[in-house]
Amino acid sequence: MMNLRPFFLKTSSIILVIFLSASCSEKKQQAPPPPEIPVVKVLQKDVPIYKEFVGQVYGYSDIPIRARVTGFLEGIHFKEGLKVKKGQLLYNIDSQEYQSKVATQESLLAEAKTSLAKAESDLSRIKPLAKINAVSQSDLDAAQAEYDAAVSYVNAMASNLQFAKINLSYCWIKSPINGIIGKTKARVGEFVGKSPNPVILNTVSIIDTVRVEFFLPEADYIRLARAYKESDQSTQNASTVREQNLRLILADGSTFKYEGYINFINREVDPQTGSLLVQTTFPNPERLLKPGQYAKVVVKMKEVKGALLIPQRCVMELQGQHSVYVVTDDSIVENRQIVTGERIGDLWLIKKGLKPDDKVVIDALQKVNSGLKVIPELTVFKSKSNQQD
Repeated sequence: MMNLRPFFLKTSSIILVIFLSASCSEKKQQAPPPPEIPVVKVLQKDVPIYKEFVGQVYGYSDIPIRARVTGFLEGIHFKEGLKVKKGQLLYNIDSQEYQSKVATQESLLAEAKTSLAKAESDLSRIKPLAKINAVSQSDLDAAQAEYDAAVSYVNAMASNLQFAKINLSYCWIKSPINGIIGKTKARVGEFVGKSPNPVILNTVSIIDTVRVEFFLPEADYIRLARAYKESDQSTQNASTVREQNLRLILADGSTFKYEGYINFINREVDPQTGSLLVQTTFPNPERLLKPGQYAKVVVKMKEVKGALLIPQRCVMELQGQHSVYVVTDDSIVENRQIVTGERIGDLWLIKKGLKPDDKVVIDALQKVNSGLKVIPELTVFKSKSNQQD
């Protein structure tokens, strides 16, 4: 019989080669398409740059209520934390001591007036006698001197009486303004008016308008001054800073609904802190702001014309260097170094490395690398930040 084994081996080899060739051809035909990668266009627009400074809230007027005489506190005539009116009685101090001093001075004044009346009578009697030389000139001079001394003594006693009455009036402490009064620092029965006992008993504040004070670092002041000098507004830096409207960010992260303005800039930089005191004023008709609160004052530092912006999620950082993945017109991914500027909410201002309308990869940074061909899927980034417009 004929040996068919070599024939079958040869046939099997041919079939295997054909099968493998077909498989490779099929694999080449079924190569995966380029991946779809989300990209955003570089945004170009004029961007105001804001900076936040921590400030403290004060009443428009914070008037301390002082005990101007010493004594035991007899009465408190207001409710803490509520409105008080100008001239309203707030406290009264034991007045017996001061009433006694007034009575004493009244007695001394009456005695002085009696002496004045006698001296005036003597002078009136001696003057005619002196004209006819019935008395000597020295007697007339003595009578005149005694009269003048009596007048001076009466004036002195009247001043002492007035001073005693003023001290007596200090026993009744009244509100100097319409406002909100705080918590009392002394209670009925306490000795007040002399340290270490309470001297300042309370504070009355006007809070329909409030002051917010913050410190502007020297470097920021110089930037502001240069920015306004380069603009065509005015050469008076301080006055131009005052003109801008300010916003306030409260402790809960919300923005205060009323805008304020700068009404005072200190004349000098504190050499110890290297900062400049700035005082701002905000309307507070709803009395939401209270003295002692802390808030962030938002100040416009400059405006960048034609700024380039991309979402912060697009940016990669390695050893202080920033880069992004850009999709070229040929749909090829390219790694590009950039120079970043200020963060503006959840966006980043780009100084160098990008051009307007460049397509930048977002949210797929781990799926791409330089040289990869992709299908760019243009998306619109919706900022969720509260950046000022």
